[in-house]
Order: sequence, then structure tokens, then C-alpha cells
Amino acid sequence: MTSPASLVFDLDGTISDPAVGIGRSINYALQFYSYPAISEDQVSQFIGPQLDTTFGSITGNSSPTHIAALVSKYRERYADVGYSENILYSGVPEALEALASAGVAIGLCTSKRVDFAESILRLFGLRHHFRFLSGGEIGVHKKQQLASLLSDRTISLTSIMIGDRAVDIEAAKVNGLGSVGVLWGHGSVEELTAAGPNALLEFPHQLVELGNAV
Repeated sequence: MTSPASLVFDLDGTISDPAVGIGRSINYALQFYSYPAISEDQVSQFIGPQLDTTFGSITGNSSPTHIAALVSKYRERYADVGYSENILYSGVPEALEALASAGVAIGLCTSKRVDFAESILRLFGLRHHFRFLSGGEIGVHKKQQLASLLSDRTISLTSIMIGDRAVDIEAAKVNGLGSVGVLWGHGSVEELTAAGPNALLEFPHQLVELGNAV
């Protein structure tokens, strides 16, 4: 059997804006370990990369044990309240509804842990649109997540990865998938253009047109 083509969405910066919850949870962990807090202006650059990469970059510490402790402290607050400090992008729910109603297979591939992704989608009443969720973990990169989805035939090579950061586009290209960058998230037009997606979208309503490509 041939697996169906899918639209595979990133979560943070693509479906919703998690800047408040992520920023506050990063600072909760940093301050617990006596590091200075980051400013609101710095948060955006850390939305997309894995948490271990983020904390290593902020602290300059490369100890796996210490980084794991920072991640654990971050998740302590994020699980409690951080996940809900989140804003749904205007137009995204309508686009997802239209795609699902048209029979398009929709899935999620996020570097965020899968239980957090579940909580966010349920918070916004969107979980029922997604046929599968792939969540990340420390040491597992998005390109590996997509490779796993291909290996178990959850998606096919005609599926399209949709995200707001270069890591989404690069992960898709490594796996031979199509890719679409969205400009309403945290990646700049320069970052996304340099990554070389098949298309760039300015507005969420344009997502509906992708249903014709799979």
C-alpha cells in the first residue's frame, strides 16, 4: 500500500505563538540556576531550536548533566502554565478546518515533547484535525522525526513540511520532502529564503491552497 500524502505542520511559530510561555519558562530555569534572565527581545531566536541547544547557547555550558537539569526545570513550569501562555494565529483554525473538511491528511511534527503538543492543540480545540503527532525529545532532531514518519509509512515522499524556521525547511529537504515557509512566525524572510523552501506564505489563509498540492 502507498501511504497518503500529508501536510505536516510545525507547531511553535506556525500554528500558535508560544513566546510568552517559552520566555517565562526559560527564565524560570535560568534564574533557578543563578543565570541572568533573557529579555523579551531575545526570546524569538530560541523558538524552534531544541531546548538543549537553546540552554547551551544561552549559558555557554556544555555539560550534558547541567543542560538536562535546565531543561527539566524549564519543563516544570512549562507543564504547569507555560504551555497555555500561547496565542493562536488568526486565520489558522479556519485554514485547518478547510483542509480537514476537504479530506487532506494533516499531521504535526514539532521539536516540542508530544504531551505538550497534545495539550496545546486541545487547548485551542484543534486536536481533532490532526491524524498524527510527532513530538521531539533531547537528542532527537526534526530531520530524524521526519525520517521516522517516512520509515513507518505515516507519510510519503509527496508530503509537505510547513514551518516558520530554517530547521523545518532543512529537515524536509534532507528527507526529500517538499517544504513551505510561513512568514507570520519567528523566522525572518531572510532566514527562510536562504533555507530554500518550495514556497513562502505571507498569510494563514494561503495554507488552504496547499491542499491541492498533496
